[in-house]
This record gives sequence, structure tokens and C-alpha cells, in this order.
Amino acid sequence: MLLFFAAFIAHLGSTAGAADLVQKGSARSVEIVDGDTLVLDTGQQVRLVGLQAPKLPLGRKGFRAWPLGDRSRQTLKNLTLGRQLTLSYGGREIDRYGRLLAHLHDPSGTWIQGEMLRKGMARVYSFPDNRALVGKMLALENEARLAQRGIWRHRFYHIRTADTVKRHINSFQLIEGRVWKVAVRRKRTYINFEEDWRTDFTISVKRRNARNFKTAPYSLPSLVGKRIRIRGWVKNWNGPFIETTHPEQFELLE
Repeated sequence: MLLFFAAFIAHLGSTAGAADLVQKGSARSVEIVDGDTLVLDTGQQVRLVGLQAPKLPLGRKGFRAWPLGDRSRQTLKNLTLGRQLTLSYGGREIDRYGRLLAHLHDPSGTWIQGEMLRKGMARVYSFPDNRALVGKMLALENEARLAQRGIWRHRFYHIRTADTVKRHINSFQLIEGRVWKVAVRRKRTYINFEEDWRTDFTISVKRRNARNFKTAPYSLPSLVGKRIRIRGWVKNWNGPFIETTHPEQFELLE
């Protein structure tokens, strides 16, 4: 299992991460918003691309902080505050809020995203238009999880199973299970984990996103019978449901 996982991660590193990052200047970190967002001396905010750190309220009424949110923020502060950081890009460069979507390196060359993952202070959170280095990031996340560092010791971040994820609707989760069936219906591919598609955990891939899977070391139909790990936001549509857009959301476990 571990050999296959390592080979799969290596493949991702050689495909999605093959596009070289483009360095575009540097600036000093002057404020830490949370574990994946900071402010530069230019006045711009940077969203550390590829990461999801534990969320903090940040003025949102009624929002409950996720466990270890303050610790994650402090970790990013220790790594970056007051330092001149190099900004590099491997995909979309600005999000809808005007934040820079950058990979950050400190003056010694330390990759900040990699350190946050290695310390167990964030999870991998990728998008189809920003997939550079995700293979390396998944490997670092897996290392931290196996060592039970940071968030991985807290049950809030535990990996769910296909039959327990129904308790976690409207949240970002990592889920493991064995694929029972893959079916194409109209403009979607459905991946089911139990016989009753009306209530079981289901993954969907829209036809327009299927092209993103051409570089994956598997076809979607070949997942039948395989144990996989999937990550994404869980919604409620005929049971727990995740809409997937790119292969880095999948990890083959055997």
C-alpha cells in the first residue's frame, strides 16, 4: 500500500507539479491574518495557495473557530512575520477577493507551505486552476498525519469513512472508502461507495472537468473495487456528496 501511495504521489509531483513556479518579486510580511493568509508591506494580502488552515472567526458573527486555529496562525507568524518573502506562482495569481495566490519562500529558501504542512498546521486544499506542487504537498501532509503532528491529533480533523461522513455535511473533509460502482449519467460521472445511490456517499465529476483527469495514473471507471481517499466540501444531495474537479482530490490507497 505504501509503495503504491508513494508512486502515486511521485506521479502527481511529475505532472501537476511539473510546471515551474514563476517568481514575481518579494515583499515583507507585516501581519498574519490566520494560518493561511498574511499581509505584505505593499498592503496586499496573500492566500497561501494549496493550503487550508484551521479557520478563525475574523469578525464573522456566529462563526465558531476551528480547533487549533490560533496555534496555526502562530506557526505562520513564527515562520514569516517581518521577513522578506519571495512570491512565486504556478496557476491563477489572484482570487475573487483580490488576494495573491502565491507560494512563499523565506530568505533561506524555506518553502512556507511545505513547513506548515510538515508541522501539521494545515491541510492540502487545491483547485483545478492552481495545481502546481500539489503532489509534494500531499506527501508532506501524509508525513505529518502518520506522525500525528498538529491538527492530526485532534478528532475534528480525523479522516472520515464513507459510512460516517453523513454526520459532517457542509464541511471540508478527507474521506476513505472502497468504490462500489462508477456510472456515467448525462453530463456527470458518479462514483458510489454503496449499492443505494439515493443515500450513500457519492463523488461526482462533471463532463467539463473530466479532461483534468487525463494526466491521472488511472481512469475513473478503473476505480471500481479500489480503496481511495477523497477530499472536498461535503454537501447533501441524495446523501453525502462531493463535487470533484481535478485528480489531486483523489488518493489511491492500494
